[in-house]
Amino acid sequence: GDYLVTIEEKSKATFLRAYVNWRCMSAGSSRVCVRMVGHKMEESYSETLKEQMSIVEMPLSDPPLCISCCPVNGDLLVGCKNKLVMFCLKYLVINQNLTVLDFERSLILHIDNFIPHIAITTELDVLILKLELVQQSPDRREQCARSVSTLEKPVDGGKDEGHSTHTLQLELDEFIICQKPVELLGEESKLCEIPITLEYTELPTEDTKCFQIRYLLFRRFTPDQSPFGFCEETKLHSVQLLPVYQTGSSVTTHEETDIKTELLSLFCFFSLPHVGYLYSVGKLVELISTYQYSEKSEQAVLTPQFLHVITSENLQCFTVRCSAAAARDEDPYIDTTVKACPPVTLDVCTLRMQLFIGPRAICHFKNHIILLTKANTEDITERRKPTRKMLSRKADSIKSQTNSESEPGWNLYIINTVSTIQLYREMVDYSRTYENVKTESCIHLLSEAHLLVRATIMDPHFFKSDEKEEILRAFRESCAFLGDCYSRFDTKDYHLALPYYRMSGLSMTEVLERLVSEGDEIQTYERGFIFYLTHSLNEDLNEELSKESANKVLQIFCLADPVQLPHILCSPCMRNICPVTAVKYLQKVEKIMPSVVLTLTKAFMALKMGDLTTYEHEMDSYKETVLACGFIWQPKLLRQWKEGIVMPTEFAVHLKETQPGLLVAATVALHENSKIELEEADTFFKMLCGNRESTIPQLLVDFWEALLVVCSQEEILQELLLRLTSQYVSRILKKQLPETKPLKTTEDLINSCNHFGLIFPWVTSIMSVGSPSDKNYGDDISKLQSLLCSQSINIASALPVLEPLTEAGNVGLTIHILCNTRVGKYEEAIDELLKRCPDVAVLYAQHELKDESRAVWWNKLLPELCKRARLAGNDCPVFISSLKETLSVVAMELELRDFLSFLPEDGTAAFFLPHLLHCSQRKVLT
Repeated sequence: GDYLVTIEEKSKATFLRAYVNWRCMSAGSSRVCVRMVGHKMEESYSETLKEQMSIVEMPLSDPPLCISCCPVNGDLLVGCKNKLVMFCLKYLVINQNLTVLDFERSLILHIDNFIPHIAITTELDVLILKLELVQQSPDRREQCARSVSTLEKPVDGGKDEGHSTHTLQLELDEFIICQKPVELLGEESKLCEIPITLEYTELPTEDTKCFQIRYLLFRRFTPDQSPFGFCEETKLHSVQLLPVYQTGSSVTTHEETDIKTELLSLFCFFSLPHVGYLYSVGKLVELISTYQYSEKSEQAVLTPQFLHVITSENLQCFTVRCSAAAARDEDPYIDTTVKACPPVTLDVCTLRMQLFIGPRAICHFKNHIILLTKANTEDITERRKPTRKMLSRKADSIKSQTNSESEPGWNLYIINTVSTIQLYREMVDYSRTYENVKTESCIHLLSEAHLLVRATIMDPHFFKSDEKEEILRAFRESCAFLGDCYSRFDTKDYHLALPYYRMSGLSMTEVLERLVSEGDEIQTYERGFIFYLTHSLNEDLNEELSKESANKVLQIFCLADPVQLPHILCSPCMRNICPVTAVKYLQKVEKIMPSVVLTLTKAFMALKMGDLTTYEHEMDSYKETVLACGFIWQPKLLRQWKEGIVMPTEFAVHLKETQPGLLVAATVALHENSKIELEEADTFFKMLCGNRESTIPQLLVDFWEALLVVCSQEEILQELLLRLTSQYVSRILKKQLPETKPLKTTEDLINSCNHFGLIFPWVTSIMSVGSPSDKNYGDDISKLQSLLCSQSINIASALPVLEPLTEAGNVGLTIHILCNTRVGKYEEAIDELLKRCPDVAVLYAQHELKDESRAVWWNKLLPELCKRARLAGNDCPVFISSLKETLSVVAMELELRDFLSFLPEDGTAAFFLPHLLHCSQRKVLT
């Protein structure tokens, strides 16, 4: 709101007044109207109100002692003797051409035995509270309505108790009482035992807001001690809450454009005469900084960038850590390898000190410091003379002993603060004095400059600033300077070089140009620079170094960290490296530390040179299993990323032609060691074989089959089984041969993998009478049958994939019967076999009808064979022979009476009699 609030004293009475529409006074109008807060204004006064200043009287039951305005919504907080009164700012629409400001008293906070200052303080105590809006409910509204009446109940006892209290007070006048210092943070601050009571002054309605108090911070200090007694002047001052906001979208209200903000962090500052304290009281309550003053302070004001302090002769400026703490609240990536920010614990420093005569008061507005001074001298000795007064003096008893209107020498200064860019440049220039000695002072100064710029960027109005682009350039530049420091200096925080260079936006080539001297062959490199290069080269960046830069990187690692050389050469950034130079450096390293990765890297470089003899020599140095492990330690020998897509290397292309088994084994090893995902492997093989997205190359099928052998994760296992099933079915239906010879036959898979089972005899019997064309695709058919003969695949998931194959001749018959068997549909399987391949029915029954399914022999197979044999007669001897075998099995399983019940009544006795005799003889023998 655009208003001015004052506490005025006249005729020993104190008034709280708000001056509204005050700008018309500076425009020449002298008309003034006085009205009470909440007074209803008639529309007839609209023209008058537009052209005159209004003084709004705010009556209070107790004299106001201090005031504070909310920077977000303009609400006013007034501190009285034992309470805080909150006035909400309102916009009253008189008509469409006039809107005026007014206030409404909405809440009173009662603090027993506690004298408030700007935040709630006494001379040696500070208490920070949070007023929280709670969920509305009928009971809560009733409680709010009753809260006023509870205040009227007497707290103390009767007259005798008051007399005893007076007597105790006289006795205590002979002593100075000091309570021990206390610091309570967060929930522990409730233990301060200071009761807070909320008094609601609004009429309770459905829209009435109910609040609750949450304690955030309590701290109690003791007075400074000296050999001459206690210092009376030890008391808190300049308590201030500083909010930092998260920038949102712009919204237009009341004919002005405001920035819609969300509270990000909250900080609290308070000060003793010789030391100041800055706390974070947002998500986490903690002490951030402590400020030691060179002399006694009078007042201080905190801003997001600086702390300004006045003493008896100076205006001092200190740095603050608000932006460092707020940045961590805003961005979770800070303090990782992605982003960095100077620590909150970084020591604060004094920026500048200016001399003034008699500073008395200070405040801050935008880029200005407003300073009030008084030029006359006073008796310093008398002012500092210690007295034996009680430390708990009442604030309302302190009165000015002189009439300020008659005193000369009052001055008001408006000091323009140095612009962010100018001060940033000064800090950077000054840091260069420490650059050559490589001390922490250089890092400290550059960190201060970085935080200065970061604080400006976190201002909600920053993105509308004319200096936006210049500030952002300065931010990136400060990140680059800090990256240089952590790269060049031998510091424990060397790892910060990586995130700062990332935030600077510099490419690897630009960083090399900043740090590497031309033609310097014996230059030493610190840990920070090597850490940055190692991480940058090991990541899949799209940047490719030039031949010269790549050779320089090779030279750096040969001197600083030769073990990393093979890994560095596999980086996509090093594509332009000279392979001859690379082999020369690798040979030097091999004499010191040979390894399989180094051998593979040498083979890769030989392949780039076209030297196949050297390539074969290097590849023959180790067995294939060892070489596969080498690819685990450096996967970029086989695959690299380009614009988010996995790409095979020249090495992988060559292995595809010469050693596909090694390529598949290495890829399986990569998957099992979490170096490549299943989908990535699919893309890798498709890119390698040049296939379209919808086409599955044989090498990928080989990979799936090989992965089945070692895979232990059930989810991936079922996915592989389903993919292989789908691929086998697709090829069989399309009568499509694989483009390359499969690496493993069905027999190999059965012997090496539990998920491929032995093919059942009845399946082999059916296929033996199949068509000759099936033999061309026999490998895919037998692999599919082998999968279904095992118990691994989830048959319910596979049925939709297998469905199209059920009509494909004998192959389809075997698949159909296998599926019915897996789901327990034995009777349907027997019907299908008797219909299409009756000579296999008994063989199927002998293999499948066991245990719980054994009754299918006499319940289904025997009746069906009897019926079909009767119908076919002597024309189909297969049914007769199958019936005889079935009768032999049933005779061994059933009792004679049960066996008789399953025989046909019109059957030939001579045919069934041998089986009846066998059944009866089995019982006699038993």
